[in-house]
Amino acid sequence: MEIEDWRKQIDAMDEQIVELISKRAQAAKQIGLLKRETTLPVYEPQRERDVFEHVKRINPGPLSNAEMMDVYERLIDVMRTLQRRDM
Repeated sequence: MEIEDWRKQIDAMDEQIVELISKRAQAAKQIGLLKRETTLPVYEPQRERDVFEHVKRINPGPLSNAEMMDVYERLIDVMRTLQRRDM
């Protein structure tokens, strides 16, 4: 394949990634509302550790677990900010 073919594939994958991140954000918002109703804290370190462990278990590569954690740490940070904004 040529570089343009690869770029078209990446564009299509980016569309899927954006859709999934948006769905994840919607779920995080709903969880944030439930946390507000039950006075649970936004930051739950054990839950975040569980998410990270799950992601490491399912990571097929080529990103290393450390690289994947970089991505997920930022993703979760953004989701946490979203929950705080709604509180």
